[in-house]
Amino acid sequence: MKKIKVFVIDDSAVVRQVLTEIFKSDSNFEFLGSASDPIFALDKMNNHWPDVIVLDIEMPRMDGLSFLKKIMEERPTPVVICSTLTAEGSDTAMLAMSLGACDIITKPKIGLKDFLNESTMELTDAVLAAASVSLKALPSLSSQKQFTIKSDKKQDISQLQATEKIVAIGTSTGGTIALEEVLTKLPRDKTPGIVIVQHMPEKFTETFAKRLDSICEINVREAKDGDRVVRGLALIAPGNRHMTVKRSGAQYFVEVADGPLVNRHKPSVDVLFRSVARQAGKNSKGIIMTGMGDDGASGLLEMKEAGADTIAQNEETSVVFGMPREAIKRGGVNHILPLSEIYKTIVGYG
Repeated sequence: MKKIKVFVIDDSAVVRQVLTEIFKSDSNFEFLGSASDPIFALDKMNNHWPDVIVLDIEMPRMDGLSFLKKIMEERPTPVVICSTLTAEGSDTAMLAMSLGACDIITKPKIGLKDFLNESTMELTDAVLAAASVSLKALPSLSSQKQFTIKSDKKQDISQLQATEKIVAIGTSTGGTIALEEVLTKLPRDKTPGIVIVQHMPEKFTETFAKRLDSICEINVREAKDGDRVVRGLALIAPGNRHMTVKRSGAQYFVEVADGPLVNRHKPSVDVLFRSVARQAGKNSKGIIMTGMGDDGASGLLEMKEAGADTIAQNEETSVVFGMPREAIKRGGVNHILPLSEIYKTIVGYG
C-alpha cells in the first residue's frame, strides 16, 4: 500500500517532536517534516507536497485558519486540525470544518505530551481518513454559509406536533458539510423528526448544532436524554455519548447514555440505527452519508429488514465513500443518491 505523506505545522516543539515519532514509527506513513508556522511550512512543502497536513490554529505570522483557507483556495489538500481548542473556543473548530478541515483533534493545555502519546490511534485514524477524502466532493468555500446567531426566535418546539415517522441519519468524515447541505433545504412544516449521529469530539456537537440551527429553517440542537422527537426538529447525538430512540405510543424520544465504543465510535451510527429499526421499523427512513469505515452499515441493514426506506449517498458526492459503500455491499440500501437529492426524500415524509 502506498504510504501517506504527512507534514505537521505546529509552533510547539513538543508537539512536533511527538508527532514526528508517531508518524515515523507507523509503516502507513511517510513523514515529510514539520514547521513552526505556515510560512516556514510552505517553503518546505513546495519541494515535496504532502497527502495530509496536520495543522495547529494559533501560530505566529499566519494563523492556521488563514492558512487553511489559502490552501483550500490554491491547492486543496486534506487537513487535520490539532489544536488546544476549548469548549468556549469550539466556534473556531466549526469554522475550520466549514473551511474544509477533515477532522479535529483537541489538545489539552496541560499534559500535552502524554495526551498525544495516548491518542496515537485517534491521530493516525484521523490522518488515514483524511487521506481517503475526495476533495472534489467538498463544496467550494464561496458556498459555505456563515455562522451567525439569529436574534429572532424560532417556533417553540413544545408547540410542534409529535411525529409518527422518523428519519435517522449517520455520517462521519465530510459529514458536517453534508449535513449542512441537507438540513438547510428542509422546510419546518414539512419535515419529520430527525435523529443524527455525526462522529465528532465531545463538546463540539453542541456548537455544531447551534451553527446549523442558525442557518436552518428547522430547529437543530444537541440531544439531551429524554428529548422528544418532533416535526421540524433535528437532534444531534452529543460527542462521547450514544443515542438511541424509544417509543411511547405515537411519540418518540431519545435516550442519551454512556457506554463502550461501538465500531470504535461513541456515538455510533449502528447504535442509533438499530434502535430505530426496533422502535420505528417501517415508519422510519435511514440515511447513511459520507464517512470512513463501516459504522452504520449493519444498522441500516436492520432498518431495511424492518421495513424502513434506506438511502446511501453516492460515491461521486461523498468526501469519503467508506460508510455508504459498506452499507451498499451488505445489502442494506434501497436507493443510492447524490447529496443534492437526499433532502427531497425527507421533505413531506410522514
